[in-house]
Formats: sequence, C-alpha cells, structure tokens
Amino acid sequence: MTTPAAGARVLVVGEILWDVFADTTRLGGAALNFAVHLKRLGDDPRLLSAIGTDALGQAAGATIASLGLDPIFLQTTARFSTGTASVRLGPGDHTSFAIERPAAYDAVEVTGAILQQVVRWTPAWCYYGTLFPSSAQARRVLRQLLDALPQARRFYDVNLRAGFESPELVSDLLRTAHAVKLNEGELGKVHRWLDLPADPEAFCRAGCARYGWRAACVTLGARGCALLAGDDFVEAPGIPVTVVDTVGAGDAFAAAFVHGLASDWPAGTIADFANRAGAAVAAVRGAIPAR
Repeated sequence: MTTPAAGARVLVVGEILWDVFADTTRLGGAALNFAVHLKRLGDDPRLLSAIGTDALGQAAGATIASLGLDPIFLQTTARFSTGTASVRLGPGDHTSFAIERPAAYDAVEVTGAILQQVVRWTPAWCYYGTLFPSSAQARRVLRQLLDALPQARRFYDVNLRAGFESPELVSDLLRTAHAVKLNEGELGKVHRWLDLPADPEAFCRAGCARYGWRAACVTLGARGCALLAGDDFVEAPGIPVTVVDTVGAGDAFAAAFVHGLASDWPAGTIADFANRAGAAVAAVRGAIPAR
C-alpha cells in the first residue's frame, strides 16, 4: 500500500492518559493512540487535548514530542491531574478499564484564538470518541469545534467505557458522524438502546439510512470486521496472530480505517488493511509499538 502524497489533515479530539497495568505504566488514551498510528501512516493529525502540570504530565509531553506529533493544540492545566486508567487484561479481547475523572483532558478549553487556528488549518476530518464528550464541558468543546468545521468529515469511534456512556450521548454522537466504528459488544448495546439491527451488515446499512453516514464498520475480534463504504459492503476475515495485548488494537484499526477512507480505497482494501493494523498491535505489548 502506498500512502497519499499529501496526508489527510485530521483534528483528533479526546483523551490523553496513562494506562496503568499490574507491572507497568504506558502512555495511551484512544485519541492519542489513534493520532500516533495515523501519523505513522503518513497523514497529518493534530491532537486537541490536555495534560497536567504534574510529573505524569511532564512525562506525557516529552513522550508525545518523541512520537513526532504536532503539539500546537495540546494544552497544559493545573486544574486536574494528568489522566490515568487502571487496566485489567481479560481473556481474549475482554479488557476492562477503571478511569479516573476528572482528569486534565476534562479541562480543555477552546478560545476564540484556538478556534481561529483550527479553522485556518482546514482539517479534512475530525475524530472523536465517547469518553471525552461524556463530561458537559468537553461536550461543549466538541460542539464548538464541529460547528466551526462544517466541511470536515466526522469520524466517531464509539469505544464505550463503563460509567461514561449513555444512550442519549451515543445517539447524539452517532447522529453527528459521517463515519462510525464500533466493536461487536458495543453493537449489542447500541442495538438495545437505539433499536438498530444487531446484524453487522444490517446495522451499517440502517445507520447510514437513519443518520446519513458515508461509512460504518463493526470489528469482530479474531473474526475480522464487517465494513460498509458507500454502497460497498464486505466481511473481511481476521489476520491470525498470537494475541499478547489487545489494548490499543482498536485504535490502530480506526486509524487505518480513516486512512483508507481519506485515500478513497475500496471497502475490501480498507477492511483488510485495518484488520492488519489492529492485528499488528494485538501481537505485541503496548498500544503504541516501537517502530
């Protein structure tokens, strides 16, 4: 695969946090993971988030710089500590997170000057998940940004976290999106909450009809994914790997999905490429493998 000559500009709005495992602590957060993988694919992401003034925040800032991400929209706050999440690895892809809130990313603010910078940059895409806008302040920030960028395509990675979800919030975010990704477990919840089909293909087609999405994808773990882009639906088998750690695999998949959409690849090519990206991360420790 070759990447576009000029990578897509993507505004990535969301959390930066430290994943705390039983034996180690690693920098992560879905938004940060997504941005790093997108950068490595040749695109141009800018992360709008916040870290604290504490030691974890200083370490996060240094790590983000080492990853080559543009820090222009990265904020520092003394209001809250840098985000953390205690990670419990379960069998297969059953991983749970205990997330400390409020966290520094809850203090993100969009001033008039920042909004002007974002608009002048003219991102082609805007990424968001569910965790960040689950607070009222962050929801207002996201709305400000989306209202200011009417031409940007909106990618929603549902990525539910226990305690920071609601049918109303998910419904609103789905309605706002142009492209959506969720996993099989999240599909079950959205099916119950919003009366959308439980079958992946039917879900993708019904969601596109109801909300106007241009693309939708349901990841199926080791079985691969079901993906709709335009009118083209595919089910792509998973890539066999020995799973070491699934944390961040969905974020790598999401980055490859957006990269494929931005590159106007056909659905089958996107699905296979995204499956390979997710499998590559699941086969190693850490959400952001060393290059």
